Amino acid sequence: MALTVLARSAARQGVRTFRTSAIARSAGHDNYHHLPFAWPGDKKLAFGTKIGAFLVVGFALPFVASAYQLKKSAGA
Repeated sequence: MALTVLARSAARQGVRTFRTSAIARSAGHDNYHHLPFAWPGDKKLAFGTKIGAFLVVGFALPFVASAYQLKKSAGA
């Protein structure tokens, strides 16, 4: 019961909106400034190969480590 009263009072107060100027909204998001690395430009194949290798190694590492540990414990 108390939660419904709280919800109604919050709804009556109105919703706060986030306002910004048009200049701040369109401030250079066309050049990928929000990425933590430089965009590859014309070297898309090399970039894709590096990203693919990074993801494959990161995914395979736990499996390789567990296989190594199982192999090590079986030999003792």
